[in-house]
Amino acid sequence: MTAIWFNMALVFELLAGVGFIFYLIKQQKALFRYSSWALLGGFIFHTIFLWDSYMATGAIPVLEFRSALSFFSWSIILAYLVFHVKFRLRVLASFITPFAAFLMIISSALPNTNGPVGNQFKSLWLTIHIIAAFMGNGMFAITFLGAIMYLILERSIKKKKLGSFYSRLPSLATLDSINYYSLVYGFILLTLGMITGSIYAQFIMGTYWKWDPKEVWSLITWLSYAVLIHERLAVGWRGRRAAVMSIICFCILIFTFAGVSLWFGGYHSFENLGARKAL
Repeated sequence: MTAIWFNMALVFELLAGVGFIFYLIKQQKALFRYSSWALLGGFIFHTIFLWDSYMATGAIPVLEFRSALSFFSWSIILAYLVFHVKFRLRVLASFITPFAAFLMIISSALPNTNGPVGNQFKSLWLTIHIIAAFMGNGMFAITFLGAIMYLILERSIKKKKLGSFYSRLPSLATLDSINYYSLVYGFILLTLGMITGSIYAQFIMGTYWKWDPKEVWSLITWLSYAVLIHERLAVGWRGRRAAVMSIICFCILIFTFAGVSLWFGGYHSFENLGARKAL
């Protein structure tokens, strides 16, 4: 049954992503409305899938790359739904939803290596750590895509190419506001995730920090976003500088999320996370 929920989520989110792309081209309100319903349906199916997976194992389903990508996609959609309530920017869905659907496509193409889950992964601190960290990642995805939109619009203005496509994008000021708010919320959630992760490590391993590659790169990611927030608040960075730095920070985040976990050793690597190492 869990696989059915996953497939339903994949289909609906893919339909929503395609629909929002056509909405960006056609600007038909009906397209946005139908795509929104598809996205909401996909999000509900996705949530049921994650809940079923959690109930079956007692742990948040992120212990292998396939499930981690799925959870990342869900976090991005949730972050978008929160921001849609605040900003009501329809065009934002045309960038966010295809990206989330793309992650789901990759997830669906990977083999399912789930197995018995060790008791060390059935911890409230770990649950809070994972949810906070992934929700922070979802917010940073909005920061990243908002920055992409900002640079596209800024370039079109400088080159005086204000065609119909560019006129559909929000103003530079609005995009900068999206960048700022998603950055702040994402940083708070990432900080909470790192703190609760350290507390969990103390309970499980007797130490808050082990210089694991994922820990080191998570700290580098946190410091990168801390620098960006400092430059925005203390120095007054706005616009292009903030957008470029947001893209750089997100590239570091993606490397930390995927590259470090796949290519580096340590107890955070997907190979060693314990889906096949039950206690």
